[in-house]
Amino acid sequence: MNFDYSDDQKFLKTEARKFLDAACTPAVVRGVLDDPARSYDEPLWRRIAEQGWLGAAIPEQYNGLGLGRIELCAIAEELGRVCAPVPFASTVYFLAEALMLAGSDEQKAKLLPKIAAGELIGAFATSEGPGAYSEAGIQARVEGGKLTGVKVPVTDGDVADYAVVLAKEAGRSGLYLVDLSGAGVTRETLKTLDPTRGVAKLTFAGAAAERLGPAGEGAALAEAVMDRAAVLLAFEQLGGADRSLEMAKSYALERFAFGRQIGSYQAIKHKLADIYVKNELARSNAYYGAWALNAGAAELPVAASAARVAASEAFWFASKENIQTHGGMGFTWEVDAHLYYRRSRQLALVAGAPAVWKERLVSQLERRNAA
Repeated sequence: MNFDYSDDQKFLKTEARKFLDAACTPAVVRGVLDDPARSYDEPLWRRIAEQGWLGAAIPEQYNGLGLGRIELCAIAEELGRVCAPVPFASTVYFLAEALMLAGSDEQKAKLLPKIAAGELIGAFATSEGPGAYSEAGIQARVEGGKLTGVKVPVTDGDVADYAVVLAKEAGRSGLYLVDLSGAGVTRETLKTLDPTRGVAKLTFAGAAAERLGPAGEGAALAEAVMDRAAVLLAFEQLGGADRSLEMAKSYALERFAFGRQIGSYQAIKHKLADIYVKNELARSNAYYGAWALNAGAAELPVAASAARVAASEAFWFASKENIQTHGGMGFTWEVDAHLYYRRSRQLALVAGAPAVWKERLVSQLERRNAA
């Protein structure tokens, strides 16, 4: 059991960092933030597709690279480090994973090659309003292959081509694939704390829906997709947390107060040390989650929950303390610290709030101990 990247994976990670440092500068992120008409950067999305990253974990038979989940984790970490304003998570962690988990051969053959080529953007729609979703509370309905209901909020729902929707048919939950360009679909773009990741309200009124996986297994399949996505999101959060620490450390070494670097003051040292400890705890949990995901281990639900909780806490704390380390400058629009604070809040809610994952972790541990 090796909880570290191989030499090839480290090379991939290094090359990904070089590419993103050049292609996804803070100016690119701010370009999306400052333009209300944009919720992602299309040129960057195309360049990422050209790198083959969208198909990193997609089998070669569907025009993917067939590398595996560990390589995808390495890419996710680098995307998080630059706050990449692209719908990568919604398309790769959710739609592609849902198709690979529960899609038919025809569904995979139709959509996975398009995902790998960057020709298709995805979304995952489970929530129907504030609070954690539950199987009993699902209001969206499918009758005769037609979907009716509302899903909100849906990350990247404003730009997605397809969505995987959790709904009920004949009283039983199911996952359904919906072409968002078809009839019966209405979108409403919502304002959020992080405008570099679009969010929408999707209203379905008799939209064509195609089931993914067996009937009645929607809730279980949604949880399985969430576990996979939680690990990958944890690596994005880890990348953002590490970058926040780098920014805080760099400023602490270059800023002088009363003739001394502020990094020499104990209060700043404690801030940086606390960030480091939380980041390393998140890294350990993320690596464990990556192993469980790649190995298809039975521990995945526990590992994914732990990774999600630790990474959400680490990124939020690191981004907050980065602002504090910058002092009064940290609160200004010109300093990039707020980009990471915004993203930390956004990522913490994409697949359910940390409180939901804490409860899920406790439930999984109780279930395992009772077995």
